[in-house]
Amino acid sequence: MMLSKKIITMKKLIVSLVLLAVTSSYSQELNLPVFTQYLADNAFVLSPAYAGIGDNVRIRVNGLTQWVGIKDAPENQSAYVDFRLLDRSGVGISLYNDSNGDTKQTGAKLSFAHHIILDYYSKQYLSFGISYNINTFKIDLDSKKYTGDPGINGNRATSNNNFDLSALYRNKNFFFSFNANNVLKKKIDVERVGEPDLLSNFQIYSGFTFSDRDNNRIEYEPSVFFQYFANDKRSATDFNFKYRHYNSYEEYYWVGVSYRMLNDQFAKPLSVGPMAGFMKSKFYFGYSYQIMFNDLGYYNSGTHVVTLGFDFLQALSSCPCTDSPVHD
Repeated sequence: MMLSKKIITMKKLIVSLVLLAVTSSYSQELNLPVFTQYLADNAFVLSPAYAGIGDNVRIRVNGLTQWVGIKDAPENQSAYVDFRLLDRSGVGISLYNDSNGDTKQTGAKLSFAHHIILDYYSKQYLSFGISYNINTFKIDLDSKKYTGDPGINGNRATSNNNFDLSALYRNKNFFFSFNANNVLKKKIDVERVGEPDLLSNFQIYSGFTFSDRDNNRIEYEPSVFFQYFANDKRSATDFNFKYRHYNSYEEYYWVGVSYRMLNDQFAKPLSVGPMAGFMKSKFYFGYSYQIMFNDLGYYNSGTHVVTLGFDFLQALSSCPCTDSPVHD
């Protein structure tokens, strides 16, 4: 009798968790998980304003596995390409596939950026970016999984269009970017009462790169990333630090660490993890690991992010606002 009650209680708990995941997943729609992908020398992940900065056509492919050890844990695959257009503009495209239990979304972003010189001698530049987003969001509720509860069945799918707007300010080795994702409200069907129509989130990414006094092939880069979700007022902050070492061929390796916290739990880490990567003969590899410090951390072995990339040379820009930094 006691065993039967425990089984019933466990079934109720599982159903409750499923319903919670389905309900909360709507608020995640069009908001892909941001861990440390942007730190793999690819800030275009965050902001379209970075498109076209540099002397190369950049290709980056990310694979993210979250909460390893938990069944149906979130996974994400994404690809990014950006390159300069003429001397002062850039274009890019992002493709992604994201799954979180019974929720799945796929989509693409088409981006355009324009870069201007604020002051030539002090190396102050201002960039503006815009992305057009198309996203397909699906909830797969197979009634066979939840036998005995007729309320949990059927599939739900919807497609949305939206826009991102961004700005980037650079002053020598200092950078500050602001990004507004999904600026338009979502149209809600009449029968889908209670589904949020505000999918906007706002991001700030800022940092400073400085060279070692005795060796200018060595760089240090502290940075901070802030993200705020308009619908439920959640926010989180990352504190990051990277060490980068170049050789005479512009190849390099780097190591770093990232610390994430929820802003309503100041000084209590949500996750902490090391990062490392290298660029060799225009091939890029990056890896990061994060371990969770909340209650979920007891049931998984962390989150893993792998980044692969290629850089292809293109004609050098005649405008310093899109130049890559040169390390003598």
